[in-house]
Amino acid sequence: MNQPLTSVRCTVDARVGTPQHVSTPVPAQLHYDLTDPCAVRLSLGAPLTSPVDWVFARDLLTEGLRLPAGVGDVLVSPLITDHTRRVRITLRSAAGAAVVDVDAAETEEFLRQSFALVPPGAESAHIDLDRAVAEVMGRSA
Repeated sequence: MNQPLTSVRCTVDARVGTPQHVSTPVPAQLHYDLTDPCAVRLSLGAPLTSPVDWVFARDLLTEGLRLPAGVGDVLVSPLITDHTRRVRITLRSAAGAAVVDVDAAETEEFLRQSFALVPPGAESAHIDLDRAVAEVMGRSA
């Protein structure tokens, strides 16, 4: 018997660097899971090394495909380089900033699969409030 699909993973072509210079190819994955239906996770280094994960809103990634979006620690914007459509994800922390450029077509396919799992606007139907409250309170659900 087939188990229902509960997550989507997509390996993406990623290049990482500073806001002034992006050039280093890095293995990366985008991940979407029903346990956190409003978010996506960008794992840098996955699956080859212990990944560095950034979690941000799926809506932010969706909007950033078309126009600059976001405030604070994560900014997403469309980017065209050498006739290639990419998405620039700027990640900021107290330690500084990094940019991750990922292929736009791979990102769109990842989002299409995540929307097949949970359509835009239907995320609240998949939120486990008991688990979320337990996590905030530091208890197991």
